[in-house]
Amino acid sequence: MTNANDMTAMMKDMMGAFPVDTKAMENAFKSQATLNEKLTGVALSAAEKSSEISSKWTKDTLAKMTEMSKAKAEPADYAKAMTDFASAQAEVAAENMAAFAEVAKKVQMDTVELMMAAGKDMGEEAQSAVQKATKDATSAAKKATAQAK
Repeated sequence: MTNANDMTAMMKDMMGAFPVDTKAMENAFKSQATLNEKLTGVALSAAEKSSEISSKWTKDTLAKMTEMSKAKAEPADYAKAMTDFASAQAEVAAENMAAFAEVAKKVQMDTVELMMAAGKDMGEEAQSAVQKATKDATSAAKKATAQAK
């Protein structure tokens, strides 16, 4: 039966025969951090633009409500003011929804572009890491075979 020291030495030898490329892991982490930074930039930019659209929409609505709420000389003027407000709101709603759609479309395009670039970069990094690992494993196997003889 093997004792603990023999097992430790065997594990140490086995782990030494299959070196881990920490540089590849470091590069992968950096690539992921860069991708996250860019995606966050896209999201924050979209949030800023959406906030601007909402703020402008609110200001326009309040200005039109101020006009609508003024005292009128004739009862029919109140109906006209309400009708004008409602039609102006419908028009502004359509414009603002189109603006929100443009923001969403830009986010989608930017995200797809970033993901495609990241996929290409990660694929190249993975291919390089696999080639290096294969080379290292082959040389370790040859070394182990030579020592066993």
